[in-house]
Amino acid sequence: MPVDVRPTRLACLLLVFLLLAACTQPPTRGPRLGAGEHTYAWVPGWLHMPPGRSTLGNTHGEIVVDRAGNIILSTDVGPAIKTFAPDGRYVGGWGEEFADGLHGMQLVEEQGIEYLYFAHFNRHEVVKATLDGRIVWRLGPPMASGKYESVEQFRPTSVAVAPDGSFFVADGYGQHWVHQFAADASYVRSLGGQGSGPGQFETPHGVWVDTRGVRPELLVADRENHRIQRFDMDGRLLGVIEGMLRRPCKIQQQGEYLVVPDLAGRVTILDGRNQLVVQLGDNPDESLRAVNGVPPERWRDGEFIAPHSAVWDRDGNLYVMDWNATGRVNKLERVR
Repeated sequence: MPVDVRPTRLACLLLVFLLLAACTQPPTRGPRLGAGEHTYAWVPGWLHMPPGRSTLGNTHGEIVVDRAGNIILSTDVGPAIKTFAPDGRYVGGWGEEFADGLHGMQLVEEQGIEYLYFAHFNRHEVVKATLDGRIVWRLGPPMASGKYESVEQFRPTSVAVAPDGSFFVADGYGQHWVHQFAADASYVRSLGGQGSGPGQFETPHGVWVDTRGVRPELLVADRENHRIQRFDMDGRLLGVIEGMLRRPCKIQQQGEYLVVPDLAGRVTILDGRNQLVVQLGDNPDESLRAVNGVPPERWRDGEFIAPHSAVWDRDGNLYVMDWNATGRVNKLERVR
């Protein structure tokens, strides 16, 4: 007698159930980092490469998030500015001329239009542009400051825009000054100069205008002095944040919190009183910290190598760029 091998109705229903369950499973998540409301899940394989590329190229720049939630980042390989959707899909890019040296960026909305301000240390300039790549203006070294004998001495690494439209530029790879400009880009004053004393800088790598308090403050990531210095809008020193930082590269803000990428292998989060909340992804191998040439086979989920930029999106997810020759940008999903 032949055997009936047709699937039963029950078997078919079971198969359908298993397929639906598989389709609705959440994406794979890596290690959990942090604690309390600052708990994050590492998202492996988040970023999809641009067409025709197997790597991003050297990630020695910054990440910002536009109002649509897109992730905009800079790399040393053109197009220098690349945009990705929140799920990691490549959206597009521009700025071939800005490859190799586009460093710090800030996204600012002015009269309903989003603009990128960015510093380029190899072109010795600061640039304001629209998100589609139209250049609004370019600003070279502030010769009126009396700090420069040549254009080449000006190697800016960061720009920070205040609520009134004035802005600050950090000459982090040049003469170790932070310059203040009015909203019309006219020169106002210079802060710092090289040194380790109060108000001096040793690689003022990143700047940010802190709007958490009653009055805005300028924060300077004084990288090689392992501290953040606080100034009022007239350049007076207000205080120093130190003792918990390891070569801070930049500062970004969301609500009462600051995120600080520490180049030596971790990310630090501070609260509204500038007290330590948590440190994420601390690399246990000191030989890998702040090393640009670490190859992908030595990367580990849950561990940073050389955090150079970090930013939250509107949902509280955290994106971190390692300074890495191959190119490394990771997403940490907020766990609620």
